[in-house]
Amino acid sequence: MNGEIVELINVAHDVAWLPWGVQYFFLIGLSYAAFFLTLPAFVFRRREWDGLAHVALVVALSCGIVAPIALVADLHQPSRFYNFYLHVTPASWMSWGSFFLPVYVLCLMAYAWLIYRPGLAAQAGGRSGMMARIARVLALGGRAAPLAVRLVGLATAIAALLVALYTGVEMAVVATRALWHSPFMPLLFITTAFAGAAGLSLLLGRLLGAEASTDARLARVVAACSGLTLWLAAAWLLAGRFGWSVSGAVALRLASEYHPLLFTLLWLGVGTLVPLLLARRLPLLAGALALAGSWWLRWSMFIDGQRIPKTGAGFFPYELPPGAEGMAGLVGTLGLWVLLLLAITSFLPWRGDPPRIGR
Repeated sequence: MNGEIVELINVAHDVAWLPWGVQYFFLIGLSYAAFFLTLPAFVFRRREWDGLAHVALVVALSCGIVAPIALVADLHQPSRFYNFYLHVTPASWMSWGSFFLPVYVLCLMAYAWLIYRPGLAAQAGGRSGMMARIARVLALGGRAAPLAVRLVGLATAIAALLVALYTGVEMAVVATRALWHSPFMPLLFITTAFAGAAGLSLLLGRLLGAEASTDARLARVVAACSGLTLWLAAAWLLAGRFGWSVSGAVALRLASEYHPLLFTLLWLGVGTLVPLLLARRLPLLAGALALAGSWWLRWSMFIDGQRIPKTGAGFFPYELPPGAEGMAGLVGTLGLWVLLLLAITSFLPWRGDPPRIGR
């Protein structure tokens, strides 16, 4: 029998998940992690957490509203979002996420509204003008409802847990990409989300003039989550080294063959190890690096992970385009978040006391 030669030709593909997708997973992670930081004060009535919780709620609300917008943009056409509801696929985590996400965002908005109601009523009382009238309508009487806050907060916590689960598992179940196919992926996404949320709350609290006592608590959260991230990353790579994890083995191989991934690993060290070491002495720097490390992990897994061919050697080329599907999309998402942040901090009683609107 004559020998038969079969030649496989690999065709380069454009990345399917664009930077919009990175922004979505980054922002929704910050949102659900920041929400959990509000629970000690608003649900379990731990008053020493009040200052932290008010800043964290601003982070949770602003990021939670912008994140779905980035997701719809990544789908390219709004009609694709409707198809999730027209064609439900129980075997798909993405299909489940189309239900988990709106439930979480609606519960989060109801949770924030119940917390802000008394402040809105105080803002409207005895004042005139358009903003006072809007505040009066939104307050709906403005009576504090601690039981309602607790119940809605617990419902939101369940929805947030489901969002955290699906956003990690959605990547881990992709068996065709060995780098993603690992139970470590959801865990790394959760720990870096909490580190990033605490880091952003640190920066935002200092910018908005929040209570100085919140810095120490948030710095401890940054340190704890950064340490846990390092432990998980080390376990993932060691599992690959000893042949227990194909995903970890691929990561180690890429770190030696693909220099941008090696740079990413070094950057994750800066975004995890350095915040762990500096959290007590330089909390703002630690928070900024933890926030950057949280974003960079998602960029590396989503964008660089798609550059690895499923068959063949080498890596697909990718350059960040300047238009809406690249740099403009990243900047636009940031601008939308800043705009929403300004609206929340200017027109809502986020501090827990009556704001200066209408004076």
